[in-house]
Amino acid sequence: MMALILGNTLLSTIPGISGAGPTPEKTLLTPNLDAELVTTGAITSVSARPNTPTGCPTPASITRSMVELTGLAPIFINAGLVHPPTVPCLDVYGSPGGDPRKEDAVPQAAQLYERGEMIGRLLSQYSDFLMLGECVPGGTTTALCVLRALGYNASVSSAFAENPLGLKDSICREALARIEAAGVHEPLDILRATGDPMMPVAAGIASTYTGEIFFAGGTQMLAVAAILKGLHKRVPRLATTVYVRDDPSAGFVRSVADVGATAYFVDPNFGDIGHPGLARYCIGEVKEGTGAGGALMLAYLMGHKPEEITQKVYDFVRQYA
Repeated sequence: MMALILGNTLLSTIPGISGAGPTPEKTLLTPNLDAELVTTGAITSVSARPNTPTGCPTPASITRSMVELTGLAPIFINAGLVHPPTVPCLDVYGSPGGDPRKEDAVPQAAQLYERGEMIGRLLSQYSDFLMLGECVPGGTTTALCVLRALGYNASVSSAFAENPLGLKDSICREALARIEAAGVHEPLDILRATGDPMMPVAAGIASTYTGEIFFAGGTQMLAVAAILKGLHKRVPRLATTVYVRDDPSAGFVRSVADVGATAYFVDPNFGDIGHPGLARYCIGEVKEGTGAGGALMLAYLMGHKPEEITQKVYDFVRQYA
């Protein structure tokens, strides 16, 4: 089974923070549009093509191509969206994440964790392997806040080829100063103060799911893994792309080791298949999202050959190139 948690953080509307949308304000729609693409094979609620402004296919395109290849239909979980979802979702009745510099970002974190636990028990009845991913524009910045609040000297990746680390660091310093003044130290309190709604839901699911579980994603899911370690729970393994691993600004491999997690890296070989948009992944654009790396790994685990997987992505994205 594959499940994808959808959420928003208002940090994505800060200019320069997120590349997951054509404008900062439109990043708030990205989870909805990605869910449409993964579910139906097309963006249906607005007139848009699933490419970045530079022509790079979105990671949801990769996930959709693996849905077509494997026949698996992901379950979507609405953790807290600004806009109502347009595809069927499980709903934990959360709210979009606020700005951690000014207020507690996820006041419902404890309740969302408990509702995630309920979903983990539910999914355990229907599968023995779960690939759990996310779509939260701006979520690498909340991940940075959470990892550093937990005591890790971490960096994070970005959908931009040029990671806006200075801006993220500035936001993180302000958020951490606020929570330090409030004496926040416990993992769920850190999520309440600085996280986004996806994180407590994912942590709750992972804490009660009885089968084998992988986190599909990079630095955002690593932050959830770090929360689970802080809660003395099982820390899932991670599946992401080599583009996250090879981002020198993210230091992902070091952070994985610091957390005590294990990560697997998928190389879809986008540089050699003759698609200029997909080749942009190789120069550091987009890198990961909407469970793309996990979806690629899941297809491989289900018996599909690497060249078959790469060809399927190419065949899907060239329909709208």
